[in-house]
Amino acid sequence: MNYEIKALRFFQDQVLDLDKKSKRIINDKIRLIKENPYRYKRIRSKQYSKVFRIRFSIFRSETRLIYVILEPNIVLVCLLDRKDDYKNLEKYLNMVKEENP
Repeated sequence: MNYEIKALRFFQDQVLDLDKKSKRIINDKIRLIKENPYRYKRIRSKQYSKVFRIRFSIFRSETRLIYVILEPNIVLVCLLDRKDDYKNLEKYLNMVKEENP
């Protein structure tokens, strides 16, 4: 199946502030998501059943890229710092509804 990658404005703003090396890492991960979006770990959410995360490190900080699969789209939600746990995840997932009615 062909998936279309969409990014929330919040995600785009987060990536915009990063350096070239970090952007390259994220672009590589996005390419892998497009090939097989189900390859990474699923995480629990109250709102969506197909929420996944990718682990990687930026500036020696454990980071998670969170995305949701809404057939035929893959919505890139946010970059989360691991140290903050997943406290704000549901708040960020609410933005998916607002930007994709």
